[in-house]
Amino acid sequence: MKLPRRRFVHLAAGAAVLTAVPRPSLALDYPTRPVRIVVGFAPGGPNDICARLMGQWLSEWFGQQFVVENRPGGGGNLATGDVVRAAPDGYTLLLIAPPAAINATLYNNLDFNFIRDIAPVAGIARVPEVMVVNPAVPAKSVPEFISYAKANPGKINFASAGTGTIPHVAGELFKFMTGLDLLRVTYRGGGPALADLLGGQVQVMFETTLATLPYIRAGTLRALAVASTRRSPLLPNIPTVAEFVPGYEAAAWYGLGAPKATSAEIVETLNGAINRGLAEPQIRDRLADLGGDPMPMMPGEFGRLIADETEKWGKVIRAAGIKAE
Repeated sequence: MKLPRRRFVHLAAGAAVLTAVPRPSLALDYPTRPVRIVVGFAPGGPNDICARLMGQWLSEWFGQQFVVENRPGGGGNLATGDVVRAAPDGYTLLLIAPPAAINATLYNNLDFNFIRDIAPVAGIARVPEVMVVNPAVPAKSVPEFISYAKANPGKINFASAGTGTIPHVAGELFKFMTGLDLLRVTYRGGGPALADLLGGQVQVMFETTLATLPYIRAGTLRALAVASTRRSPLLPNIPTVAEFVPGYEAAAWYGLGAPKATSAEIVETLNGAINRGLAEPQIRDRLADLGGDPMPMMPGEFGRLIADETEKWGKVIRAAGIKAE
């Protein structure tokens, strides 16, 4: 999903005004030159904003530039391949998001194995999906929606932007866990999908709080539930899907990785700096603008998240018979 230019400039500019911090005294002499953070998606979306926000913090913390480089294409695979082939010296990092876990099953011809070839460095943020419907849909809760969909099999359309995206697999997971017959309608991006949801051409969508919150607050979309494991502070009166469909969870998440052979010392140095940044009020506030929560993790924890998400979405993709387009 691409953000409106004004919103993107506001968020990105926020990163630039982070309080300057002194460079720590480190036994490890790193970094001594600029570091690339490769993002597999175009500027203006949550991936790009998370990378720029954290890159600005790391630049201030280390006294060395961390430069974001956008390499969109292949659902993030072009960027991943670039980082896999980079020297494992800590000067090329990858912004990691759910497509990394999804693509492992979605694509059959990747020339890398993400879990084998990318070393997890640190988590950055988690942004929940929200189950939203057009107000013309009579259901005002998840149980009511399930009943309505069961009474109208194959007649309710759910929108998603692109094959294998989080809105897509979130909808497929909901179908899988509830046994509903919903018809998927594919769009080139989140904007066109939301436009048709607002217009009533489709009835339901799973999208991020970032994309849906203005419409929810305006009453032009109805939020039935958030897809996180706990209620969102942005929508405190909206229940979770899991309160009605136990075990359901779908969220976007972001973190950093590096080529596999990157030294443990560099990974630990970066992890400590990132987790320190995630405790700063300025960064927490900027992540809240995304509708997200800080996700501080040790490298091993982040690696387990990636592995768990890869297994989870792999099951959904195989069960639904999803193929890369």
